[in-house]
Amino acid sequence: MRPLAAAVLATALLTAAVPAAVPAESATAVAPSAPAPAVSEIADTRLDSRAVYFESYNGLVNNNAFQKNGLLTYRGYQYAAWYTGDRTAVIGRRALNQTAWQTVRLPHKLTADDSHNVISMGVSRVDGRLHLNMDSHSSGFFYVKSVAGLVDDPAGHPWDSTRFGAVQTTLDGLALTSQFTYPQFVATPEGRLQLSYRAGVSGNGRNALAEYDGTKWTNLGEWSASTGTYTSGHGSSTARNMYLHGIDYGPDGRLHAFYTWREQNNAVMCDAGGLTNHDTGYVHSSDRGRTWRNAAGTVVGTTGGADQVTVSDPGTVVDPLNPDHSLMNQESQATDSAGRPHALISYVPGRFGQCTTDYVADRTRSGRTFHLFENAAGTWRKTEIPEALNSSQRTHLAFDRYDNAYAVMPYGRIVAASSASGYTDWKTLFDGSGLDAFGEVVVDDTRLAQDGVLSFMYQRKSSGTTPSALHVIDFRLPS
Repeated sequence: MRPLAAAVLATALLTAAVPAAVPAESATAVAPSAPAPAVSEIADTRLDSRAVYFESYNGLVNNNAFQKNGLLTYRGYQYAAWYTGDRTAVIGRRALNQTAWQTVRLPHKLTADDSHNVISMGVSRVDGRLHLNMDSHSSGFFYVKSVAGLVDDPAGHPWDSTRFGAVQTTLDGLALTSQFTYPQFVATPEGRLQLSYRAGVSGNGRNALAEYDGTKWTNLGEWSASTGTYTSGHGSSTARNMYLHGIDYGPDGRLHAFYTWREQNNAVMCDAGGLTNHDTGYVHSSDRGRTWRNAAGTVVGTTGGADQVTVSDPGTVVDPLNPDHSLMNQESQATDSAGRPHALISYVPGRFGQCTTDYVADRTRSGRTFHLFENAAGTWRKTEIPEALNSSQRTHLAFDRYDNAYAVMPYGRIVAASSASGYTDWKTLFDGSGLDAFGEVVVDDTRLAQDGVLSFMYQRKSSGTTPSALHVIDFRLPS
């Protein structure tokens, strides 16, 4: 067992523009006997001793926190996808009560040294197929799906290449866009499978959805717009893209999406070495992603329609921030058991200066992560997590069955806060020592609800293009 951090860190609230922490009586209702957040390491297994390794955009292609899902659990089996040392795409699986992984090599090799070109997986419950989308950055994509019923009866299906169809450059004949990035699969409450993606490029792109009903894929269309004018204290921009922190269905069937905007024109920043990202926005949909509303319930966009979500839509910004603080895009979001939306965001707070000039160095030196959520009264609350980023990279959010929140930070550190406190008592539960993890990790969002285990995939540090070991580590949470 690796040592846990001994000290309980004091909660520090962001000053100036940040609201006070929510009082405990406004927190998610839990039983008085609900346990505090806790983790207990139960296993650390090796997926690959020589996974592909190269640093790109300060990340690794096998370990981007925004992958949805690079690690996935369904009906008692866990699935993982990655590129091995010779760049071949690989799918692994194991029964949850086992540590040994079975692997299948797909007939596809990574085409570029680009950490954006991740592999994402999804399950269509309507027909029991496993789907993969991979290897794209403002380009075409590669798509593979399994035979029907594979994940419904994994023990009854041998794990070999015959269980997967051909590698395609369309969704079963449906062409989406020649500038495709950020595939994220999300299952609807009815068991259909949706694919979220960006059409276009960084600074000038639109979010879109496609949907699989067990028979065919349908392109639902774009739902965010790149048009309009944004003006900061430094200058203006007339093009941008919405970067999602995620897209997830809550327990009541509502589809949630937190996001930041990235402007195309660097003139909006105080210094060209920063990031043009600004503001944290939030919208939701109660009709499976066809119509989008702000937190107050006002319609602000329609998927595939003329009126899409824009930078100027009223009531969509839930945490304002100008572009001078290197706000990170695609951080993390989750919903609690009551269906309330939560997000993690990170940036350089104003107490460290009002202008970042090198976003990697400044975030590593002074970056902080914040927990943002809408409480039962409909008020947005934000608390600073009192653990320095020490990285330019992202943190991932997850909940246990008692709605305690767990932030899995770069290098595999786990910091948590209780629902009973209103998420004000953040403390370090696991300091990541001994993992030798590169940075971001890939959390299995689907496993927690099934067996109360927090799993994440991490890759050991290396240098240059020397392959390194890829692992999955498991922690038992309160049950």
